[in-house]
Amino acid sequence: MDQKIKNNLKKKIFIKTFGCQMNEYDSNRIYDLAFAAGLNKTEKKEEADCFVINTCHIREKATEKVYHEIGRIKKTFKELKKPLVIVAGCVAQAESDEMIKRESYIDIIVGPQSYHKIGDLILNHQRKKKKINETEFNVIKKFDELQKTPNLENKVSSYITIQEGCDKFCHFCVVPYTRGPEYSRPIQQIINEVKDLINKQTKEIILLGQNVNAYCYHENNKKYSLAYLIKELNKIEKLKRIRFTTSHPLDMSDELIDCFKTCEKLMPILHLPVQSGSDKILKLMNRKHDIKYYLSVIDKLKNKKENIKFSSDFIVGYPSEGEKEFINTLDLIKKVGFINSYSFIYSARPGTPVAKKEVEGTKNDKERLKKLQDILLKFQLADNRKYINKSCEVLVENKLKDGLKFFGRTKFMTPVKFESNNCKVGELVNIKVTSYNQNGLFGYHDNKNIKAA
Repeated sequence: MDQKIKNNLKKKIFIKTFGCQMNEYDSNRIYDLAFAAGLNKTEKKEEADCFVINTCHIREKATEKVYHEIGRIKKTFKELKKPLVIVAGCVAQAESDEMIKRESYIDIIVGPQSYHKIGDLILNHQRKKKKINETEFNVIKKFDELQKTPNLENKVSSYITIQEGCDKFCHFCVVPYTRGPEYSRPIQQIINEVKDLINKQTKEIILLGQNVNAYCYHENNKKYSLAYLIKELNKIEKLKRIRFTTSHPLDMSDELIDCFKTCEKLMPILHLPVQSGSDKILKLMNRKHDIKYYLSVIDKLKNKKENIKFSSDFIVGYPSEGEKEFINTLDLIKKVGFINSYSFIYSARPGTPVAKKEVEGTKNDKERLKKLQDILLKFQLADNRKYINKSCEVLVENKLKDGLKFFGRTKFMTPVKFESNNCKVGELVNIKVTSYNQNGLFGYHDNKNIKAA
């Protein structure tokens, strides 16, 4: 064993994660890689010998949030030994050397396609005591290296990244520039990782990608699609639920849509971002589809799975959005009845096509956002209200800290907190719903209708 690794055995690493589920998956894998280098995970930041900030470039003022976080780290460690500070993720990729120049407290910069090197980077920094910038784009090498390091996650519901990058180049989105072109992991790598997680505790797999339904792996003159992968995972006996996110409407193939009918473990909810209900705005965004096409995909899915439900993403105040375009978006929401969605006021991401143009902004963005979110909330509450005095199937994910209640989710991803005397984590159980709010459902375990895990 390397002497530096031996010396690290008592050292601890803490990761602060910003952004999406893919960043959560990346952070878990960084923990695995750091463990292989001799560092142990800690939940207490003040104990950290190594502090990682895993960043996301999607939200407004993403870069400034990193510097604010570093300010908090400085305050925490003012009277303690300075930790090794690593900035990882999409902001690291986008800002690169500029971050090291601006903030001397940063020791290592590592992009999302290079974090598989993090163990070596930590050891190299300890040897040479020099700042390191590692933002190489080599996603193939990353996943080849990651498969050599066991995924130590031990959760009932686990994320697995199967696809990275995007070739769509929506004019507001920075992903093609920070994550690179679309890349699909080898099919067997994914299946092996799923089986390994199931052997630990996992009952639900959530397949992740910036454009997950664009997944397409070629090997020996054969093409493996997301639909093929879902069908293979559906055969695994101990796996109870399958989900995938985030999807692009253009990549909802008929084969994939049919999976909602033929694969009983594929859950009947789809996150299908539309961003706007206006064809004019969609064209300006370079989304490459219109509302008629989007609704045709929704109809196809409903024809295959009658009880399927939908969530989406919405951008309010995109340049050139007028009242008419905003009303178009509200009309789309009312027509589809999304049960859960993410909505934000547009903010320019540096380096994107729309950010380079001098475009007129919109007025009343905050008022519009509130109006849109109020309508979304009505649909969310109405959907939760339907569960009252009824039983619903819940996958038990954990026991709450009070020791009296459990937490799980319905097939539609709705959170549920409930009381039970005899259920176990990892079981599928029926819960009698007694109350609800906008965040989820509440009830008790209907013991007579328990389903074996």
